Amino acid sequence: MSVVEQVDVSTRAAAIEYAIRDVVIPAVELEAQGHEIIRLNIGDPLAYEGLPTPEHMVTAFKAALDRQDNGYGPSYGIPELRSAIAFAESAKGWNCSPDDVYVTHGVTEALQVIFAAFLEEGDTVLVPGPHYPPYMAYPQMYGGNTVEYRLDPEDGWRIDLEDIRSKMDDTVRLLVLINPNNPTGNVAKPEEIDSFIAIANDWPKCTIVADEIYDGLDFTGQQCSVASRSKSTPVITLNGVSKVYFAPGWRVGYMAWHDPSGTLVAVRDGVERLLRSRLCASTPAQHGFLAGLVDDQGWLEGHCERIRRRMDYCLKRIASIDGLECEAPGGAFYLFVRITDPEIAANDKSFVLDLLHQHHVLLVHGSGFSPEYGSGHFRMVCLPPVEVLAEALDRIEAFLGD
Repeated sequence: MSVVEQVDVSTRAAAIEYAIRDVVIPAVELEAQGHEIIRLNIGDPLAYEGLPTPEHMVTAFKAALDRQDNGYGPSYGIPELRSAIAFAESAKGWNCSPDDVYVTHGVTEALQVIFAAFLEEGDTVLVPGPHYPPYMAYPQMYGGNTVEYRLDPEDGWRIDLEDIRSKMDDTVRLLVLINPNNPTGNVAKPEEIDSFIAIANDWPKCTIVADEIYDGLDFTGQQCSVASRSKSTPVITLNGVSKVYFAPGWRVGYMAWHDPSGTLVAVRDGVERLLRSRLCASTPAQHGFLAGLVDDQGWLEGHCERIRRRMDYCLKRIASIDGLECEAPGGAFYLFVRITDPEIAANDKSFVLDLLHQHHVLLVHGSGFSPEYGSGHFRMVCLPPVEVLAEALDRIEAFLGD
């Protein structure tokens, strides 16, 4: 019998890890065996009761389909949506024009385009640790590498500005701020952002990437636009329909470019070439997002209140569970929970997988968000109804007591 010679996978694909969905693979196997899994791994509000996409946005999406407005759209986004985004960003305190806005297949595509346009071999992306996994996965596809700066777990995951200063050099092309942070929920205060910008100011080849996808889910009143604070350093703001507008499956995001000194002309040309080459984002979904931006947003208060109640419940329960600790987040809808037993914390992925197999609760291991700064933790979402969260936390407590 002849041996089949396998085709080699590229090193860039083999190196990709995405902890949030990688842990789903064993969960699906268990579900196929008939087990019911409580999934607290992914930030999808539509997976849980009480947090639907607003009806007027769904109606606008459907109306676009009904009138056959689902052909190819402009590569940078439909004009009405670019104008609405520019208006919304300008309301946050900086002068954003429609030409500064590029609509993408979610923030993840925006990241890929930015990395492709900015990075050459040996360039660095400086990101918070812990962070959203694509910031680690994508840069190496374009010759770059990711370096993490520290968020302080003993101070509400506050930005360690001195650590950023110590890691800045001529290779750093992109300095990333996720605000509110995923997975920790930390919200940077305006004075922290000013210090953050001041550091970038000293490095003329450095651009700030401000990931503000959770900006409407701020419980501190402190969240503000990074672009609104910058007078000279370029800032690329990332946002979209997924989290604050509760429509993650629509896959519509955007990047808004603030270039007060005019240093990004060449790289913007590269971005536009990349966007033209991939055609366009979903046309009917853009119409749905447009309705969310221009129509009444009073519904958001109710959604935020439900999330806040569910989060508060989880914090109280976790405080009562021996072996767990958690800093109260300032925004988003996650808890980044510390495992206090050193032996268990030493392998947080094993903790997550053992919990899944033995008690059928799916979390994400903290080391999947940063091997250095996230290990010894797990991330859970606070989106399910309280009764589901109660059952999940009962199972986690029982597992720790086994």
